[in-house]
Amino acid sequence: MTSENPGRVVLLTASHRVAPGLLSWPAWQALRDADRVLCPDEHHPQLPYLREAGVAVEHVRPTAEELVAACAGGRTVLVLPSGEGDRALTDGLARLAGSGRVAMPDLELLPGSYDLPGARLLDLVQIMDVIRRQCPWSSLQTHQGLAKYAIEEAYELVEAIETDDRHELREELGDVLLQVVFHARIAEEDAEEPFSVDDVAAGLVEKLIQRHPHIFGDETAETPEDVRAHWLRTKAVEKRRESVTDGVPVGQPGLALAAKLASRVRTAGLDAPPPAGEGIGYELLALAVRAEAEGVDPEAALRAAARAYRDAIRAAEGVRGRA
Repeated sequence: MTSENPGRVVLLTASHRVAPGLLSWPAWQALRDADRVLCPDEHHPQLPYLREAGVAVEHVRPTAEELVAACAGGRTVLVLPSGEGDRALTDGLARLAGSGRVAMPDLELLPGSYDLPGARLLDLVQIMDVIRRQCPWSSLQTHQGLAKYAIEEAYELVEAIETDDRHELREELGDVLLQVVFHARIAEEDAEEPFSVDDVAAGLVEKLIQRHPHIFGDETAETPEDVRAHWLRTKAVEKRRESVTDGVPVGQPGLALAAKLASRVRTAGLDAPPPAGEGIGYELLALAVRAEAEGVDPEAALRAAARAYRDAIRAAEGVRGRA
């Protein structure tokens, strides 16, 4: 052991999800104050910005012993690991520290940048791009071929919500998000009207801002009803619809379709009662309209009743119930 000042090691990490060069002020200070800056990766994305800032970087991959020796005499050595980190170096430093035979320099882990909320979406877009290009199945998919999966995933998400399964909710939200990113990636290849996931997000941002003038504009809204009124007025201007039924997808389940039509009629203040007729269809229509007027989702109510029926059937069969 020696009484010589063992110096200091700074391991500077940076998120690959943040644009290179956008480092924190403490990170830039550490880079300028270090006696040596080492980077084992000569293609590290931060290097052009460090050179532009006048920071001298040595392209070396030191061992733990070499790094400790470089710090001797009170020197500070900053290491800029690759995006995957440097497990061999950190393990080596841990072994030296544990041996008790070496005067170890102070070790500081300095985050140079942090992920912003939503940063992992960048990973998702990148992975989807790789899969689209390299997977024999995914590379052949079309919007039409994937449409059924969007419907299935939406129903599975609804089931996770209705059963209050937090684990399933998280997973099913991911599956729905996958459908959005997958379709957006396919859309990039369209010869006539290509668009990307960024275009999808930009359109959504613009829509949300326009439909919330009480937050991003001069309007005021004190109640949920005020917000809904703003939303409907803005939507009507955007869509320029001739009928309140425009934009209602007729391919959705029957009870949901009936309730949506009833909602449009009620919101518009129209005098358009449901038609009377013979048969179960008209009876179901009347029930759906009544449910909507009472604030009940008829689809959700029927699913809840159907789950109870399923449990009754399983009980009659002597099968243990399901969650």
